[in-house]
Amino acid sequence: MRQIVLDTETTGIETRDGHRLIEIGAVEVINRRFTGNTYHQYINPEREIDAEAIEVHGITNERVANEPVFAEVAQEFWDFIRGAELVIHNAPFDVGFIDHEFNLLKAVQPELDLGPVREHCRVLDTLVMARQMHPGQRNSLDALCKRYDIDNGHRVLHGALLDAEILADVYMAMTGGQTALTLDAGDDEQQKATTPGEFSVRRLSLPTGRLKVVRPDDGELAAHQAKLEGVRKQAGECLWDSLPEHFGGLGVSAANQDVE
Repeated sequence: MRQIVLDTETTGIETRDGHRLIEIGAVEVINRRFTGNTYHQYINPEREIDAEAIEVHGITNERVANEPVFAEVAQEFWDFIRGAELVIHNAPFDVGFIDHEFNLLKAVQPELDLGPVREHCRVLDTLVMARQMHPGQRNSLDALCKRYDIDNGHRVLHGALLDAEILADVYMAMTGGQTALTLDAGDDEQQKATTPGEFSVRRLSLPTGRLKVVRPDDGELAAHQAKLEGVRKQAGECLWDSLPEHFGGLGVSAANQDVE
């Protein structure tokens, strides 16, 4: 499965007030493994950024003044996300802004086949997931990082790519923790975890042949029998006694032997 963990930053809160995208960050995950492919773009919103928004993400009007407008990056961004499952924290906000940008663009270039997002991508909202898993608790991205012991100390201000990377780690922790599965023992690079929280599973090269079964010594056998006798006295019976001899029941006199 191809998933894109995505975050955006904007000039303000509401598209109906004319607010626009100013940053997009996205991380590609295939079959629960980080591929290293990312999409990151600052955007000139062609309008002023609210002061309250700047306090949150730190992106100023001067910072994006010379960045491309959305129309210049729309196709590349669309090609990156199309057909994937989008993993987003509070998805209605980000999807709403992305669709708003596509709608503005198609108003002047109706021939473009871009969006809406939910007609071409599945959307998984990690905020909804977190509220179902942790009802009544805080489920902001920072709160989830603390809950799942994910380091976000470098997150002073919001940033789309940084938040997408952190959300990817949070999502992996929420859904089982494993981010990489490597079974090719011949590829050293593939056996190394390259992302915080990522684990590699290596196929061990074991020598062929027979495995030695080590028999307990007389002292260990005596302690075992004493334990069983105590169970018999307390319970009146011992399930160990009903085991077939080759499973170690009453016939625990197996000698050292090799097994396949």
